[in-house]
Amino acid sequence: MDNPIQEIQKDISLKYLIAKSYFSGFDEAHDTYNAISAASDGKVYYVLSSNTLKSGKFYRFDPLLEQTEFIADLNDMCGEANACAIPQGKSHSRLFEMSGKLFIATHIGFYEMIEGFERIPVNLPDGYKPYPGGHLLSYDLNTGEVNDLVKVPFGEGIVTMTMDIKRGQIYGITWPSGHFFHYDTSNDKFKDLGLISCKGEAGIPGKDYRVICRSMFIDPRDGSVYYSTSEGDIFSYNSKDNDTEKVDNISLKLDYLGHYDYTRPGSMSYNWRKIFWYEPEGVAYGVHGNSGYLFRFDPKKLCIEIVERLTSEPSRKSGMFDQFTYGYLGFMLGPDKETIYYLTGGPVFEDGKLIRGDDQINVGSKGIENVHLVTYNIPSGAYIDHGPICYSDGTIPGYVNSITMTEDGTIYTLARFLHDGQVIEDLVKIPNPLIIN
Repeated sequence: MDNPIQEIQKDISLKYLIAKSYFSGFDEAHDTYNAISAASDGKVYYVLSSNTLKSGKFYRFDPLLEQTEFIADLNDMCGEANACAIPQGKSHSRLFEMSGKLFIATHIGFYEMIEGFERIPVNLPDGYKPYPGGHLLSYDLNTGEVNDLVKVPFGEGIVTMTMDIKRGQIYGITWPSGHFFHYDTSNDKFKDLGLISCKGEAGIPGKDYRVICRSMFIDPRDGSVYYSTSEGDIFSYNSKDNDTEKVDNISLKLDYLGHYDYTRPGSMSYNWRKIFWYEPEGVAYGVHGNSGYLFRFDPKKLCIEIVERLTSEPSRKSGMFDQFTYGYLGFMLGPDKETIYYLTGGPVFEDGKLIRGDDQINVGSKGIENVHLVTYNIPSGAYIDHGPICYSDGTIPGYVNSITMTEDGTIYTLARFLHDGQVIEDLVKIPNPLIIN
């Protein structure tokens, strides 16, 4: 593609957003999912992932100075700098703030390909011990003190984490087996609540394989946490009752979301991709990954309603699903507490023809696509595709699966770009077209 900007302009009218990338100093930074959050000190905190035998790295960005600052290696934060084990290569969840501290979950980033699938390494590199398991950490925003709170006892990473900051409760799901767990920060107690669905992503495709939910939400009214399964079921857990139960008479297995064989990889199946609590209506708003449909879930009325197809305008017009078959994690409620911001994909056209990707893959993106910023105002129902996003040189951000926003409305994500001739994934700033400068 000789001129990406020209191709982007064909994508949707003549508008596009120019993003700015920042190099944090990690030459091998790999694809990062979710692990970025703006904190109360006005800074943006994020983890850059590694898919090698190097540890992931924790950073801070100062929007006023436009400077990145290295904080620590994840291995060091976990007390495993000299463990000679498969490292803490990632964080796969957003960072949660409570009482002046950020709470972080760690994940494995170095895998072994076994029968075409990413697995926890069985054939270890010389001199290395097995992956010790993911950790929950806290980082004090004022002092910089790190506390290693707990290590999950399964030798697995933490792929999903959420926090009830009102009650100090952390909930997570491990990868690849899918153990659901609860950690109480007030009394330092950890509970394994069992597998959420068969053998999770450690299972055999076509049999007991089930893709694991990547997002959970808390109902602040009673502290219940909710997660979905690939079969389309929704489960809730309340720490007071110490009981996990399936939500009866409700399912995400809806015709609008598509039809999936949930025993096989390649999509999030009937799981929601990302979800958050919306206080004014007492409901959760979520997005289904592959289809891009926005829905609202009322846990009291036991009702799911399709709201809107939140994909890019060219995706809506062409009827295409996302090229990134898991869907996108760059989905959040903005600082105004009523507008959804969504970083999603858009089809690419070359010489007027739609570029289609592979028919089927196990994980990742089936082909090239643009990145669009879509907003949806909940009270008014106003949907806007603000157009594709590109860098100043015309290249396109890739593997965008995170989002955070500072109080002034500036959007930040982690995305691929070219640095010194090498593709890395690092911090990217996107202007907010809803903000009048």
